[in-house]
Order: sequence, then C-alpha cells, then structure tokens
Amino acid sequence: MPVSNTRSELLKKRLDQFTRVLTLVEQGDVRGLHRARVASRRLRELLPMLQLDADKSRKLGRRLKKVTTRLGTVRELDVLLLLVDEQHVSGRSRSSALGRVGISVAKDRDDARKRLATRLPIAGMRRLAEKLDRVTGQLRLAEGASSRAAARHWRLAVDGQVASRAVRLSAAMADAGAMYLPERLHTVRIAMKKLRYAVELAAEISGTKHRAGLTTLKRGQDLLGRLHDLQVLIERVRQVQASLTPPNLTVWRDLDALGLSLENECRLLHGRYMRSREGLVALTDKLGAGPHGGLAPRGQARRAG
Repeated sequence: MPVSNTRSELLKKRLDQFTRVLTLVEQGDVRGLHRARVASRRLRELLPMLQLDADKSRKLGRRLKKVTTRLGTVRELDVLLLLVDEQHVSGRSRSSALGRVGISVAKDRDDARKRLATRLPIAGMRRLAEKLDRVTGQLRLAEGASSRAAARHWRLAVDGQVASRAVRLSAAMADAGAMYLPERLHTVRIAMKKLRYAVELAAEISGTKHRAGLTTLKRGQDLLGRLHDLQVLIERVRQVQASLTPPNLTVWRDLDALGLSLENECRLLHGRYMRSREGLVALTDKLGAGPHGGLAPRGQARRAG
C-alpha cells in the first residue's frame, strides 16, 4: 500500500476515486453508483481527521452524508434486483412468486433513480467535489508551513479514530450476543465497515498493510452484508405476500416458501458469523489498544517496549 504522508495527499486520492465514477452514476451504471457511495464513505471517514475549521468540516460532512444516504437508497434496491435474479437462476423458487417480487422492486428502483436525479443531481455532486478540491489546495499550502509535530498530531488522531471504532465494534458485537437478531447484526455490520475504513486510512499513513486485519474485517462485512440484503428481501417478500390482490392461495404459498428458504440461508450465515466472531473480538481488542496494539510500524512497536 503506497504511503500517503499528508492530509492533502489522502484527500486528493479519495476525491479522485469519487469524481472518476460520477459519469457512471449519471449513466445509471450499477457498479459505478456503488463505487461512488463507497468513495463518499471513505471521504467521510477522512474528513474529521483533516483538522479543518469546525463549521466547514460540519457542512462538508452533512453534504457527504446526504450523498451516501441517497445513493444508498438506490443501491439497496439494485442489490435486491440482483438477489431476485440470483434466485431465478438457482431455480430454488417458483418463478411466479419471484416475478411479483421483482416487479415490485424494479418499480421502486426506477422511482428511486428518478428521485436521485432530482434531489442529488450530478452537477451538485461535482460542485461538492470542487469544494473538496479547494480544501486539498488549502491543506497543501498549510502543510508547507506546518511543523513535524503538527503532522504527528494528526496521525495520532487517526490512530485514535481506529481505537475508537474498534471499541464501538466490540460493544456492538457484545450487544448482538449469540441470538439471531437482524437489527443488532446490522449495527455490527455498520461498525465493522467504519472500522475497516479507519484501518485502511491508518495503514496508508504508516505504510503498513495490515492484510490480516483488513481481510478479517472485509470477510465479516461481506458476510453480514449478505445477511442484511437477504433480510431486506425477506421483508419485501412479506410485503408482496400481504398485498396480493385478489388473494391467490397458490402464489401466497409460493411466497411463503420463498421467505422460509431465505430465512434458512440467513441462519446459516449467522452461524458462519458466530464461528468467525472469536477472530473479530481478538482483532478489536488489538486495535482498541491503540497504535502500540498493532497500528504502529514494527520498528516503532519494538521501541515502545
């Protein structure tokens, strides 16, 4: 992983990742929209570490959160359609039941894309990118006149962010316990995602890769992400089932069977999460200890004794 020693370099890199995919978002590209959302999350993780004026940081943070949220609405519906297609290909569910669910999701997705174009136009996202680009230039000038002590201070702030994120993930996992509780597991997934982005940031600054930690977090995030997506699809199936007009017992039963099949997969995924939980707890304990618990380069860790 290339070393990015300054705030301006880190912001420039993440901003480039965001701006590169805006044309794809405008074209309605599913992967492009997902990449734009991820890029906005990475920008949000970095923003509090930039040591900007509090008012400016707050305003930029609000605008980035709006981008993440509104892209996320469309992204969730895109994922639901992909899951419906996956069920069709697998042949595990009746096509009539899946067809009804797919039509419902597709309609909502099309409506969400129209709202996105109205409430979050590409021009607005480009203006936000231009503001962040100006911040990059301002940071570059400030860094030229700043001391090494100031640079160390902000790097320590990033390390503190990692430790804080690790503690929050640990608390979320403890709160979720061993029961299959979808809402609490969703909280665990969000905390895991935030910790992953913080660790990526710290690793870029220090020049360490942390492959084991990042791999553990990504696998856990993917697993719980899949579980969450299936849970959302189950809710959609139940909604379609409850709104059958006129009532159709055969379709109702097909939808019920589909819902039960998806629930069984969720419980299998939960079992996998529980088997991986020990490794995640060990990782959060290590990262929660701060730089000397695993984020500092090896030489620094040895000197720390």
